Amino acid sequence: MSASLGVLRRLAAAAPATAAGERCEMCTESIGDAHQHVVDLEGRQLMCVCRGCYLLFTDPDAALRYRAVPDRCRAFPEVVVDQAAWNALEIPVGLAFFFRNSTLDRTVAVYPGPAGATESELPLAHWQAILDRHPQLDTVADDVEALLIRMPERGGGDGGCVLLPIDACYEFVGHMRTLWRGFDGGQDAHRYIDEFFATVTDRAAGGRS
Repeated sequence: MSASLGVLRRLAAAAPATAAGERCEMCTESIGDAHQHVVDLEGRQLMCVCRGCYLLFTDPDAALRYRAVPDRCRAFPEVVVDQAAWNALEIPVGLAFFFRNSTLDRTVAVYPGPAGATESELPLAHWQAILDRHPQLDTVADDVEALLIRMPERGGGDGGCVLLPIDACYEFVGHMRTLWRGFDGGQDAHRYIDEFFATVTDRAAGGRS
């Protein structure tokens, strides 16, 4: 996990720490809880790596199989996706993260549920319409960053849109699985979402993006 994710995870009450004794998946060096990740583009998976291996893949313009997950967090409080636009994306719950998969050459949505992370290929015209209305969102690095979007709740709860490292998004959705109850996730899941968005919004506002 990246150092930034470690901070977010502790502050937002995320999953337990990585087991002691884990090793870099590239060079087998021993790594601790605050390790970093690279994305394997061909295998479509995250790999836990040491700092040295991570630094080999930080050039975003290099034609490499692996890409380092950056440490960036931004909030877009001005962005609100209305219900009609959300429904057009065909996502059955009110929260998902979106990233562009360069291998597939398309944007993919991942949303939480009782079975864990569920991936959905978006109707591209409808996603592009959202980007056209909010061009500031079209800054996400392919494969390694994502937009986490939350719809406002019918009872008056806040919506939200934040840019996060892709590993933080998968950790977030994975932890949601452990909390999920009933059709909409239940009170514990909604409380966790509130805390998580408050944490990442404060972090972005603090200039640590």
